Amino acid sequence: MNVKRTAIAVALAASSGVALAQDPAPFTGNITLASDYKFRGFTQTRFKPALQGGFDYAHKSGFYLGNWNSNVAETLYDGASLETDFYGGYKFTVGNLNYDVGAIYYAYSGSGKKYSTIDNKEIYFGLGVGPITAKLYYSLGDYFSTQSLYKALNAGQKGAATDGTTYFDLAATHDLGDGWGINAHVGFLNVKNGTQNGLIGNSVTDYKIGVTKDISGWVLGAAYLTTSKKNFFTTSLEGTPVAAGTGKVLVSLAKTF
Repeated sequence: MNVKRTAIAVALAASSGVALAQDPAPFTGNITLASDYKFRGFTQTRFKPALQGGFDYAHKSGFYLGNWNSNVAETLYDGASLETDFYGGYKFTVGNLNYDVGAIYYAYSGSGKKYSTIDNKEIYFGLGVGPITAKLYYSLGDYFSTQSLYKALNAGQKGAATDGTTYFDLAATHDLGDGWGINAHVGFLNVKNGTQNGLIGNSVTDYKIGVTKDISGWVLGAAYLTTSKKNFFTTSLEGTPVAAGTGKVLVSLAKTF
């Protein structure tokens, strides 16, 4: 459901930026092989490798549409092994500020085998200046089915609504030259009624610092990702779950074409 969001952000920036600047082919694709899939600081694959990819359409007017996919752990998504995201929005520039407004839908086909079908719907607003970007996500429904899963796992418990959950993403990149780059990110998740749905709190912060190297169009990356509350989310809905926010080094190889 950080690497994925980072991958989407990078893919959109690459596709939309090029299309607006040079107006070449409006369609682009992207593929990534990563040692783990972390979303907002938490592993989605139980610290195992992920194969990810998608497609983007960016119109010269600023409108864009896209799809992104990744394998996920079935034990975390109630039987689903694939995440499929659909997103669309509008990018524009006013003065030195870059704006990005859109919506994203996260689907997990095959989920709901024992407890609940899992999905999520968010709208977002982004603002960027130079190498710094900030983006706010707002959940329109049950945040990744948190309340539904809590009710299914705890008979007789109702939990509480999680619509209105927010995530604030602050990121920065710097080009070092000769194909090298560095990047950093901090994210703030505030789950509405998190404790009423079995979480250890209502908020958690995730961090990332990384380096990239462009090798003939292939981008090799290495980053360290961690969280303020390692067990805010776990790697399984039941059984013997492990803290999903444990700090790890993630290595990836990506290409946009």
